[in-house]
Amino acid sequence: MPLFALGFLLVILQPSTGQFPRVCANMQSLLSKECCPPWDGDGSPCGELSSRGSCQNILLSQAPLGPQFPFSGVDDREDWPSVFYNRTCRCEGNFMGFNCGECKFGFSGLNCTERQVRTRRNIFQLATSEKNKFLAYLNLAKNIPSQDYVIATGTYTQMNNGSNPMFRDINVYDLFVWMHYYASRDTLLGGSNVWRDIDFAHEAPGFLPWHRAFLLMWERQIQKITGDENFTIPYWDWRDAEDCGVCNDEYMGGRHPTNPNLLSPASIFSSWQVICTRSEEYNSQQALCSATSEGPIRRNPGNNDKSRTPRLPSSADVEFCLSLTQYESGPMDKMANYSFRNTLEGFADPQTAISNPSQSGLHNALHIYMNGSMSQVQGSANDPIFVLHHAFVDSIFERWLRRHRPMLEVYPAANAPIGHNRENYMVPFIPLYRNGEFFKPSRDLGYDYAYLQEPALESFQDFLTPYLQQARQIWAWLVGAAVFGGVITAVLTRHVRACWKKKGGTSSEIQPLLIESEDYNNITYQSNF
Repeated sequence: MPLFALGFLLVILQPSTGQFPRVCANMQSLLSKECCPPWDGDGSPCGELSSRGSCQNILLSQAPLGPQFPFSGVDDREDWPSVFYNRTCRCEGNFMGFNCGECKFGFSGLNCTERQVRTRRNIFQLATSEKNKFLAYLNLAKNIPSQDYVIATGTYTQMNNGSNPMFRDINVYDLFVWMHYYASRDTLLGGSNVWRDIDFAHEAPGFLPWHRAFLLMWERQIQKITGDENFTIPYWDWRDAEDCGVCNDEYMGGRHPTNPNLLSPASIFSSWQVICTRSEEYNSQQALCSATSEGPIRRNPGNNDKSRTPRLPSSADVEFCLSLTQYESGPMDKMANYSFRNTLEGFADPQTAISNPSQSGLHNALHIYMNGSMSQVQGSANDPIFVLHHAFVDSIFERWLRRHRPMLEVYPAANAPIGHNRENYMVPFIPLYRNGEFFKPSRDLGYDYAYLQEPALESFQDFLTPYLQQARQIWAWLVGAAVFGGVITAVLTRHVRACWKKKGGTSSEIQPLLIESEDYNNITYQSNF
């Protein structure tokens, strides 16, 4: 109870990062389309008096989109967040937040000038006290209301274009479940019609940057509600696992003794209620998920469709995926071949990189293997294993970034599915983040992974790999050049020796041991390298 009270107090005192800021979820803000709240430090919008930021028009990307979404003006998420707001806070320097009241990821201090890098660790390497603290933090987040954010329970049209605001409170953990749902939900077209081939967080280039930002925001929320600034999300390394090693009461909940689809009553997660899992019901009602309880977490690991996911991913699968040099390719969706993103996401075969949506590899394999709440995209974040799983997926993304060292331009600037171009803002985050802002090494964002720090040999190998790959591509040319150079050197050497003999050079018996200083500068040396 003291921990709960402390968390509640901290949430009241500090701003957070998430969806609709509570101070902007009102008729005045919606009708004016402006969300520029004051910073408590000086009372001015966006902390402008303290040079933290200012209220500015949103700059939307004009780059063309892919053909996957053939509509315009039918979905609130198009050109996010312009349907709701076209003016928000633009923060300066290392400041961040919907009112510029926070520091950017990787910075801290009164003026956000102190760099910091925290380490995410393997959940099995946490001490018992650390592991229990993590579980307690999760449960706290599920039971404490978000003071800064609310969720939308209706579309902008259903809100009568802003004159009838439709928002409701939500707890901190479910706020993130709802955001994941909102980014991946179907488009409501009216009547009973929906468009399913749309997802602002999956099946396209933004999959990895979006979830990277999502985890960073989730991590920061836990730090705030607990006051534990050093908290980091642990990861579950599932490579070569024979079963769900975290599916027991010591960690994320074991199997119920009489109902294999539910969690053990001994787990704190058995009492959790899920939200946003009834997509077909929402679609038929042309409604948004309102975050009402929809029953307990469901999980039956390993009893999944083996024809689609025969096993958990292997180390070999991960290594092959890391060897792929293209981040994205072709249509830039789940049909992309030889795409690192599509292979890691799980729509391409982890042994060939050829698209095969009928199979589930790597990231997708874990979701299907869990055979329950985790297995449905829109509601998958209900199961707390979600954060452990995605932290490890993010670490594989990090390994690829370190190995291949791509320029920002490698991330597609145009023709990606809606919401996934480099300069598109991520749905549904406020403050605003562009996809390209998270296509960078994790240390630039203030965190690292324990297993990427050791052993040093692995990091050194990842460092050398791109250069070795380049050398391999020009190896034949290098060998040919070396042979040609050797032949030329041999011919020249023979020619010089012949000329020396013709001139009757000094015999070795009477050749002086020392060269006169005035003759030294006239001698040229040629390497026989």
